[in-house]
Amino acid sequence: MWDYTDKVKEHFINPRNVGEIEDADGVGEVGSIACGDALKLTIKVKDGRIVDARFKTFGCGSAIASASALTEMIKGMTIEEAKKITNRDIVDYLGGLPRQKMHCSVMGAEALQAAIADYLGEKAETASDEGEVVCVCFGVTDKEIEKVVRQNRLKEVEDVTNYTKAGGACGSCIPQIEAILNRIWSEETPPPSKPKRPRTFLEKVKLVERVLEEEIRPVLAGDGGDIELVDIEGDVVKVKLLRNCASCPVSTFTLNDFVGEKLREFVDENIRVVEVDS
Repeated sequence: MWDYTDKVKEHFINPRNVGEIEDADGVGEVGSIACGDALKLTIKVKDGRIVDARFKTFGCGSAIASASALTEMIKGMTIEEAKKITNRDIVDYLGGLPRQKMHCSVMGAEALQAAIADYLGEKAETASDEGEVVCVCFGVTDKEIEKVVRQNRLKEVEDVTNYTKAGGACGSCIPQIEAILNRIWSEETPPPSKPKRPRTFLEKVKLVERVLEEEIRPVLAGDGGDIELVDIEGDVVKVKLLRNCASCPVSTFTLNDFVGEKLREFVDENIRVVEVDS
């Protein structure tokens, strides 16, 4: 049993704006009764603003609720504002839809875009008019799948089925859906980062001095010790231990396990630290 929000139930039991505007300024029709879902949306526009919207739908309770919610959402919007409505906005307005019913929200968004295009005298930019049919059972094209995948960040075939119905009947198109998903997300994989430019000698010296000053000296000072940078030759950092550190019986440990580790962490993993007298 699917879990429906109270708002979905309310819009299903008491749908708003059912019917058709006879002298509509824009009409959007999507879906197919043969495929189980169809929606007709009509809008009335005045001074660039939607003043009325009505719908007729053939479908399940989620289809009715999505269409009802859509009409409430867009009334009062300008055409430009309504153009930005996506299926996610419809889902959010309803407080969510079961995953298996997400295609109802997609149908609502497509009907809105078709109605707006009709009002503007343009050809509706529906993905189903382009591309190749992937799912013969429901007439879903590769362009439709790609659009929904990108808009909703879908990762799995099951998600594509929930949003478009593609793959939900005979299943023969599932390999093609998987190929589309793999192509889309492989395109979004960031290219390998360029190798970092090697530090110049001066940059290396300054970084070593900074690590000594900020990470190493304060710790040594706590035990009455100090350290001085003498020279750098390649990956070898020559230092001189001062004050208490100079006579400390564990100075070798201090150099290798503390000073060396800090410089390898912050400067270069290949650094080796040696003690010199001057």
